[in-house]
Parts: sequence; C-alpha cells; structure tokens
Amino acid sequence: MFFLTTAIDYTNGSPHIGHAYEKVLADVIARYHRLAGEEVYFLTGVDQHGQKVQQTAEKEGVSPAEYVATVTARFSSLWEKIGVEYDGWAETVDPRHKTCVSAILTDLHARDQIYKKSYKGFYSVRQEQFLTDRDRNEAGEFGAEWGEVTEIEEENYYFKLSEHTPWLRDFLEKSDDTILPAFRKAELVNALEKNTGADLCISRPKDRLTWGIALPFDDDFVTYVWFDALINYISFIGYSPDPTLPEFESIWTNRPVHIIGKDILVPAHGIYWLAMLHAIGFTDEKMPQLLVHGWWNRSGEKMSKSLGNIVDPMELADTFGVDALRYYLVRDIHTGKDSNFDVERLVMLFNTELANELGNLCNRALNMSVRYTEGVISPGGPLTPDDTALQQSLIDNTAAYRKAMDNHEVSMALEAINRHVVHCNQYVDRLKPWELNKNLESKGRLATVLHHLAESVAHCAVLLSPVLPDAAAKLADQVKLPKLTELKLEDLKWGLIPDGHEIVKPSPVFPRIEIKAEE
Repeated sequence: MFFLTTAIDYTNGSPHIGHAYEKVLADVIARYHRLAGEEVYFLTGVDQHGQKVQQTAEKEGVSPAEYVATVTARFSSLWEKIGVEYDGWAETVDPRHKTCVSAILTDLHARDQIYKKSYKGFYSVRQEQFLTDRDRNEAGEFGAEWGEVTEIEEENYYFKLSEHTPWLRDFLEKSDDTILPAFRKAELVNALEKNTGADLCISRPKDRLTWGIALPFDDDFVTYVWFDALINYISFIGYSPDPTLPEFESIWTNRPVHIIGKDILVPAHGIYWLAMLHAIGFTDEKMPQLLVHGWWNRSGEKMSKSLGNIVDPMELADTFGVDALRYYLVRDIHTGKDSNFDVERLVMLFNTELANELGNLCNRALNMSVRYTEGVISPGGPLTPDDTALQQSLIDNTAAYRKAMDNHEVSMALEAINRHVVHCNQYVDRLKPWELNKNLESKGRLATVLHHLAESVAHCAVLLSPVLPDAAAKLADQVKLPKLTELKLEDLKWGLIPDGHEIVKPSPVFPRIEIKAEE
C-alpha cells in the first residue's frame, strides 16, 4: 500500500494557489503510483480547530462550527473542480478524530509523557504558540511574522518533547530519505539543535479558548491545535493505542509520504510530529517521509492576504481551464523549490507544450492517417534509422519520466514527455509524409511513419494521465483506444496500436488559449 497524505488545510480563510498546488501535486503522485500498479490510499482534509478560527467566527457573528463548515465547503468544491480525487477525507471535528486524539492523550498522560506546570511568556496569536528569545530577530523584537504578541501567565499541560529530541537527532543523522528533497534536512537539524531541552505546551485553558478537543484528563483545557491536527494522519485510517486493529495496519504498511509546505516543516512536522509518533510507539521503520514543497510567490514576494497578492485557483480554472491550471502548477515549479506565479507563463506553457507540440502532433498525425491511409494504422515496411531513433527516444524518455516520478519530480517527468513529442514533430518535418503520399512506391514507408506517430500519441496519453486524466482520456479516444487509460506502466511496450487498427478524424484536445487584448 502506498499511503499518501497532504497537510490538512486550516479553515481560517479561502483556498489559494498554494493549496491548489499541494493538492494537485499529491493527486498526480497518487495517480502515478496507481499507474505503476500499486494500491494507493490518498488522505487529505481540513484542520478546523484553534484560536484564530474562534476569533474569526466571533467577528462574523457565527458559531465556530458554522464558520468552519462554510470554509470547508470552499475547499472541497475546489478539489472537485480541479480533479483532485482522494480516498480519505479528514475533518478534525469528526468524532473518529476526537476519539483518537483523546485516546492518545490518555495513553501519553498515563505513561507520564504529559505533565502540568505554570508558565509566563510571550504568546503569538497568529501562530497559536508561546515564543522564546530564540524567536526574536536581530533587533531583539518579535517580527511581523508572529502577528500580535502578548505576554501571558497561565497553567498548561506539556508533552515531554525533550525526552525524544536525542532520538530524533540520531534518527535524522542516520536517515537519508526522511526529509525530501534532501537539502531541507539541514534546516530541520539546525532547528533541533536550538530546541534542546524544550517541551511542547499541548493545551489551552478554556477561559480563553473553547473551540478545540477537551483534554480527557482535565476538562478545563482544550488540546493545542497542532497536537490535535497532526494526529489526523493516523486517526482517519483507524489508529488506536490498541495496535491490533486491522484497518490501520492495512494502510500504514510502508512508510507513508506526507506532503507539506516548507513553512510547517519546522517545528510542527519535523520535530513535533516525529517526536509524537516516537512517544506513541512507532518504530524508526514506520516513520513517515516528509515531502517538503516550496511556495508560490508573486513578484518575488510570498503571497499573503496582507499584501493583497493572493491568486484564486477557482478563477484560474474558470478562465483558462482545469487542464491548463493543473499542468502549470506541476510543470513550472520544481518540487521543494519556490516559484514565481506568472499567468503569462501559464498560458505560454499550455500553448507551447500542449497545444503547439502534443496537440499538434496528435492532430497532424491522425489527420494524415485519415487522408492518406483511410484511417488504417499499419506498421508498414522495414525500419530506417529515423524510425529506430524515434523508438529509442520513447524508451529513453519513458525511463526518464519514471525516474523523475519515482522521485516526486513531476516537472522533470513532463520535460521528458515533451522531449519525445518534440522529437516526433521533428521526425514529421524531416520525413514529410505529405511528400511520401505523392508516390505509390512510398506507401509502405508512409504507413510506417504514420504508425510511429500514432503509437507515440498512445504512449503519451498513458504517461500524461496522472497529470491530465481528462485530456489523456481524450487522447485515447482520438486513437480509438479508450482502454489505454486502464493500462499500467508495465504494459507500455511498442505495439499499443494493433496492425489494421482504424481511427477517425481527430478533434483538438488542447485548443490554444487566446488572451483578448484590453481595449
């Protein structure tokens, strides 16, 4: 079982382009692993508790439950719109989740992993956490990233995080694939060095926060939102401190992949979550991999409400189409790195690589087959070096595609597909099927050329299916082989199109995006 999760989205606002990128990336990875013949379970959802949610709901004059239900609907409708298909949906108000969180808290408390103490310090309302002097900037101040910071003194419950940091430091030192891409690991290791001896406050008193899961051993407190939310990765697949339950074991069979943004690697996922799992009893072999993606910036700045530079993915899908949006989101950013959102590049990539290259290959190859061979695809005569070079291009670029996808590098996988498509179009321009058609003695050669083009379209339809499932199905229909979308990677061998197969006149799968000039 390949178990894939994304960070659950915080329901204190509307989904933006970063949310869409993370979910499309996860959807593509899940579809690829199914294409590779694996059983996949893809979990995503929404984090609905916390002080910010409570405060926003109060400002809007509704209950927190009403507020998060409205925001949750925005997220789920977007995922449906852009074709994100998941197997499990997590909402932290779900009774299953509350039961699991309570069971874990009870177990940790009983094993003396949670204790109560009084603490006076500075508290960030935005990040919903206590700050220390390590969080001050060079001027000795708490920067704007913390939002409103107030000094408070109160009793709370603490998780003995410090008992697990030596293990975590050693585990990360020995592991080369827990943090992906690898360059993100150094950031986590450096943060761990600063975190030595610190424990994690896992509660908030109800006199200032009621919207959360009550501590099972002290009803005057609710659970800190991060301790609550992180547990979704196991609560919605049936985890319980009772390890004999079969549902959980059937899904968490191998190391799962958690897809998260770089802003929540430290400390939430890289320190809190791994330490929590260790405290619960997970072995090193069961620790998840954290696939850390970068941010979409705009004009070189991180997108944020305060800067007013948020991009609405729903508007993009309505304006340019779902295919254009999905392709751009995973084509123009390298996994782990930042990228600068540019609507002109969205249009350019779609028009260049899909409309001009792949769409053009499909249209010209199939149109020529209809005109020159009455739509009948046949291998034709003996192969020439041009033909064997095209076949080798397909072999090499399919291998490059698989290597990139296995490493979650979707943009590089799409580059591989495009390299082969470009090779095919150059093959057409060099061999000129329209000239071959003028000579009866060249009919066998013509058939061979058109067969190679149609075969390449069929392979590209399969390879493109994780990224653009609807467009891939249309390409399969173009070559009159709808069952192409049921194939697995191991089925990709030369000869997908049988001898004597008939096709019909194609219709454009990737119509160019035309931008109207402003008057």
